[in-house]
Amino acid sequence: MTEAKRAQATLGGGCFWCLEAVFQQLRGVHRVVSGYAGGKRPNPSYQQVCSGATGHAEVVQITFDPDKISYADLLRVFFVIHDPTTLNRQGADIGTQYRSVIFTHDDQQAETAREIMAEVAADWPAPLVTEVTELPAFYPAEPEHQDYYRQHGAQPYCRMVIAPKLGKAQAQFRHLLAK
Repeated sequence: MTEAKRAQATLGGGCFWCLEAVFQQLRGVHRVVSGYAGGKRPNPSYQQVCSGATGHAEVVQITFDPDKISYADLLRVFFVIHDPTTLNRQGADIGTQYRSVIFTHDDQQAETAREIMAEVAADWPAPLVTEVTELPAFYPAEPEHQDYYRQHGAQPYCRMVIAPKLGKAQAQFRHLLAK
């Protein structure tokens, strides 16, 4: 994949370990980095973000080849693997750091995000609360948070929380999986 064929998407929908594990399995995805965005403190730590005081959300930044997977398809996967109807929460994870948010990189992404939200809204029993906002800055998380599921897949959190999301994505988006 050449540099000219790379685009980025930055998404938050609960724990970044869950999102990272799913997006790593999709074709055309070059890299997934767990990190933080949307807050007021530069270079926050995991502990600072988890306190809720920084305003950051846990996010993943996905580098992908738009000739192999579209931004719209990334968003369709995103809306299946988290609950975009719960404000500042995903399951037992509660706080603004777990909010549903799409950080856009340009006006086209913002337009596509709104279109996909309208498309998937009927699939949910409540209104979507997902924010769509321009990406102010992205801060990669500490090394121990990168590639988490691949390194710790046997841990109870991975088996009980991440594995079902992977299974759901694999079943519903088989056509988007890397071979």
